[in-house]
Amino acid sequence: MSAHYTVIGAGLAGATAARLLADSGNNVLVLEKLPHVGGSVYDEKDGSGVLVHRYGPHIFHTSDKEVYSFLRRFTEFNGYTHRVAAMIDGRYVPVPFNKNSIVKAFGSEKGAKMISEAEKLETFPAVSVLTLIGSQSDLLKELGEYVYKNIFLYYTTKQWGKAPSEIDPATTARVPVRFTDDDRYFTDCFQGLPSDGYTEMVKRMLESERITVRLGVEAEVTIRDNRIFVSGRPVEGKLIYTGETDRLFGYRFGRLPYRTLDFEFETLNEDSYQPYATVNYTVSENFTRITEFKKMTLQKTDGVTSIMKEYSREFTGNEGEIPFYPVITDESREIYSEYLALSRNIPGLMLAGRLADYKYYNMDAVVRRVMDVLSADTKGE
Repeated sequence: MSAHYTVIGAGLAGATAARLLADSGNNVLVLEKLPHVGGSVYDEKDGSGVLVHRYGPHIFHTSDKEVYSFLRRFTEFNGYTHRVAAMIDGRYVPVPFNKNSIVKAFGSEKGAKMISEAEKLETFPAVSVLTLIGSQSDLLKELGEYVYKNIFLYYTTKQWGKAPSEIDPATTARVPVRFTDDDRYFTDCFQGLPSDGYTEMVKRMLESERITVRLGVEAEVTIRDNRIFVSGRPVEGKLIYTGETDRLFGYRFGRLPYRTLDFEFETLNEDSYQPYATVNYTVSENFTRITEFKKMTLQKTDGVTSIMKEYSREFTGNEGEIPFYPVITDESREIYSEYLALSRNIPGLMLAGRLADYKYYNMDAVVRRVMDVLSADTKGE
């Protein structure tokens, strides 16, 4: 089967592209360097039978009905609603900061006074930390400084590798404090995890007689004379690239900065380790968070649970490292814009996905982005 399209990467972006194109009558070749599909959403059962996310926790959430309907073709979602706590002074404090968090941190009496003061603010019931810090009210100033110090400052230092002096409060503190009882981490209409796991969902997306998947293939994509070559062979059709754009162009304008993650898994002989699926360690520890997977997968495993500690560090490009988070700065935006300009001169080349677009996408945004990039190719326009 000759391919009309070649897709580099069998993660969520690549699988979405392949399925949309196949459904439109195109033959698609998918090349993936890993021995499995799924990319960063890959999950599998560990030795104890607990389904774990090998590259960090992923919770699907969206208000995009088209994206949700598309993925529902390949999975049912379990209805899990994500709630997160920060470990502060030995207490689990809900985040994002809300009424329940205020009471946990300051007590019911003082918390009620803070809420009463906040009701006078124009943006109530969602007020940015920066606004609270700049308030004329001593109570609200105290609340803003507490949230900034205990929720953002040290956590951001660990996550992004910046010293406290390099962290701009005007940037970090834009996240709002919610003066409501809603302690959901996400407020989208549709939330949950695939009932059978992300890997099974992606496998089903790629199950089509028009899609050929080759795993464990280190496909070297190069550009010569404005033509695309994969492992030395010219691409006859179009190519959808979901990898790092700086790598695609041989780092011509320099490397784009990323953060990578190290994961430490542990299986425990107990029913439950922590009251939340995810607990952020915002003022202590070297790791950023602990995830207990069965609380989000809703899997029943008596007497055993699996947790994962997550450590963030600079991506160096060494063997085995994965670029997870783009580090967006004025300089990195400028570098990426040069690569993007180059890509637009290459006939048949399409970029889509977190790495290719150099953006921090949620999962639904990845699917939406691919839909938009391929709209003309899948609708006969």
